[in-house]
Formats: sequence, C-alpha cells, structure tokens
Amino acid sequence: MTTQTESRPRPTELRVQNEGTVLLVTFDTAESFQLDAEFLRVESPSAEVKGHGPGQETTVGGKRHVKITAMETVGNYAVRITFDDGHSTGLYSWDYLLQLSHDQGELWSAYLEKLEEKGLTRG
Repeated sequence: MTTQTESRPRPTELRVQNEGTVLLVTFDTAESFQLDAEFLRVESPSAEVKGHGPGQETTVGGKRHVKITAMETVGNYAVRITFDDGHSTGLYSWDYLLQLSHDQGELWSAYLEKLEEKGLTRG
C-alpha cells in the first residue's frame, strides 16, 4: 500500500507466465509490463552482471532459453528471482523493475549490440 511518504510506484502483482519465460509486473499506477526471463537474467542487478562499480559490467550471452524457477520477496522493496541456470543473486528492487519496464526497448537494443561486438550469441 502506498502512503503519502512513499510516492514511488510499487508492484501489486508479480506473476510468472508462459512456463517461466515471462514475468508479468503490475504496478500500483495501473501500468503492466511483460518482461522476458532472458531480459531479466542479462540485466540482473547482481555483481556477476553489473560488477562492483562503473565499467565493470559483464555482457552475458547464451541465455535465450533461460526460465524463471522461483521468486522470493525481500522485505518491502525487492524480489529475488531464481533462474534455471542457477543464478539467484540479483535483488530486483521495485525501482529497478520499473526502470527495466520503462527502458526495455533501449536496454534490449544495447544488449544485442554488445553481444555482436563481443562475438557472443543469445544461444
């Protein structure tokens, strides 16, 4: 529930669909987004993907067929997503999920360009 001191959008629903390949996120602003498991995996906020600071990001290839196997809310601010490749260290804050939802097209295009530059494939 959003209070006057909390003006940031929060998810009201997180639902895994299509046998683990899609996460449906609905926010209290009535916005709904579908995020592919592959997109969530390659944009994981974990240190493995984002590094420990600017310029330390890693481009992760070979995740075309990855699926979400579990989700666990963390406090009132995030969800931990477990993927079938064993990755589960990223905490997707509500703000980060909203950012991924809004910037999905740009982020995906940039990811595909990085894959090509590094000679990697989606697998």
